[in-house]
Amino acid sequence: MIGLSSYVGVMESEINFAEEQQPLSPQANSWTNKQDQKPKVFGGFVLVHAGAGYHSESKAKEYKHVCKRACQRAVEQLKAGVLAVEAVAAALVELEDSPFTNAGMGSNLNLSGEIECDASIMDGKSLHYGAVGAISGIKNPVLVANRLLSEAQKGKLSAGRIPPCFLVGRGAHDWALSHGIPSWPSEKMATKFSLSAYRRNKRKMELAEKMEPGQTKRRRQSSENENGSGCLDTVGAVVVDLEGNVAAAVSSGGLAMKHSGRVGQAAHYGCGCWAENGCNLNTYSTAVSTSGCGEHLIRTMLARECSSAMQTEDAHRALLETMQNKFISSPFLASEDRVLGGVIVLRCCRCVETQPSQNIQGILVEFLWSHTTESMCVGYMSAQDSKARTHISRLPPGTVPGQSLAIEGGVCRLMSVAERSAETTIHASYCNPSLKPCF
Repeated sequence: MIGLSSYVGVMESEINFAEEQQPLSPQANSWTNKQDQKPKVFGGFVLVHAGAGYHSESKAKEYKHVCKRACQRAVEQLKAGVLAVEAVAAALVELEDSPFTNAGMGSNLNLSGEIECDASIMDGKSLHYGAVGAISGIKNPVLVANRLLSEAQKGKLSAGRIPPCFLVGRGAHDWALSHGIPSWPSEKMATKFSLSAYRRNKRKMELAEKMEPGQTKRRRQSSENENGSGCLDTVGAVVVDLEGNVAAAVSSGGLAMKHSGRVGQAAHYGCGCWAENGCNLNTYSTAVSTSGCGEHLIRTMLARECSSAMQTEDAHRALLETMQNKFISSPFLASEDRVLGGVIVLRCCRCVETQPSQNIQGILVEFLWSHTTESMCVGYMSAQDSKARTHISRLPPGTVPGQSLAIEGGVCRLMSVAERSAETTIHASYCNPSLKPCF
């Protein structure tokens, strides 16, 4: 039986959270409106990740910096009034453009020394989804996925044809060009780091092929220990906008030295990302983005599993049980020694609190991240924040990646206070995470 070690983020007051007020109560999919109050406006919130894998201390500054930029890019869009799906795409473009992430620029090279990328995006409002797999020669695969989503929302094509939502390979590349997304030379997408890693991995493979069967097995185990989960850093983001809509996106260069044509979880429906606005059956709106070993995430459909679990009252407990029972101990992965992956999760609901002199309305946002890999880099920001907050979550010393997990998170309340004959004021308050063992 796999031993589990879990860590939970403890919510502690930091900004405006200890005010003498009654807790906001969820109002599923409804607002309390009064004719003498002005319309309420909410800026939104974004949570991003730079991958679940291994993030060295020497590059911690770079990983955090790209997460900050991605958050700021999304918040700029939210402040401009765009919907969540466009804001999440903007965050992904920033993550793809970084040479330190395994997505877009600097992606892992496959066996043939080429870059093939996967990406997907989902809009919680329309429930539409767009994805590309094993696409080459496109600098920002998420833009192609987003364009597929938006084109599908327009309805059927000529002669009643169903528009595509998922394209791969050359077909995806040609479709992108025909819709105004420019081609990008593949050689310019490789970085010194990705090329160096490719040459190093190629030498290891050639050496392994020359060894005897017993030696090959020992060498493979040694390579796994050396590399850890460092090649699994898919990137992603989840967003809630000013109207309470959610969206999620994910992008990846895939496993290092993968077979040409391999498509990972970043492109698969319900595996890479998931977003779903609350409805009559669901109190909460949810958005999820995953990272890790694509094959493990595909076989467990982890993104959709996490989203479904978020409808229970205790978000932390729900995510903990999902990661334990539906991922690490999943019967679909029973043959795996180490199950490697990570998720970021956002859930939110509309809330209202009535006081004698004012009516406080807002969005209660709970955000969590969990991983079984050695580390995971995240960043988050509301539209009312002056700067993003970043964090590299790590498994405790002595725990085994793929057999243990970490969970952290926090709560953000996006509130507007409406008073009679007064303008609406907006602020965000946080409960921020600190680590505490939970057994």
